[in-house]
Parts: sequence; structure tokens; C-alpha cells
Amino acid sequence: MQMIPLFISGAEIAFIVFILVMVFGADKIPEIARGLGKGMRTVRDATNDIKSEITSNADKHFGDMGGKNVKEEVDKVKDEIEEITGSVSRKR
Repeated sequence: MQMIPLFISGAEIAFIVFILVMVFGADKIPEIARGLGKGMRTVRDATNDIKSEITSNADKHFGDMGGKNVKEEVDKVKDEIEEITGSVSRKR
């Protein structure tokens, strides 16, 4: 899991927790944390679904154009360019 820096000190975090306890009460905080966790999990799952959908569509549309085939095509184009410019270029 990746940590995101909050740029606030421990005292500020303690103050925020104190305010949360005063506003919501100690018994409601675990429910709120569970709800936030479920919401974050839902967002993460939706993000993963979108990524997998994009990947599967890209594979479907560009299916057999793996790295090897692309390199072969680039090499063919380079060879064709060298054939065309070979007679035009100066020899050193």
C-alpha cells in the first residue's frame, strides 16, 4: 500500500480526531470508518474494472501487434528508406 503524505503534523491529526469524537461520538466513528473503507474499495474496484476493460479492448483491436511484430514493421520501413536514400546519400 502506498502512503500519501498529508503535510500535517501529529498534533493536527490528534486535534482532528478530537473534533470528530466530539461531533460524532466515539460509537459512530467505527461505522463512519467502515463506510469510508467500503466506498474506497468500491472506487478501487471500479477503477480496476475500467483498466481491464481498456486493456481487453486494446488487445481486441490491436491483438496481434505485439512488440515483435511492431519491431518487424519498423525494420521493414527502415530498410525501404535506406533503399530509397541509398543512391542519394553521399559516401564519406
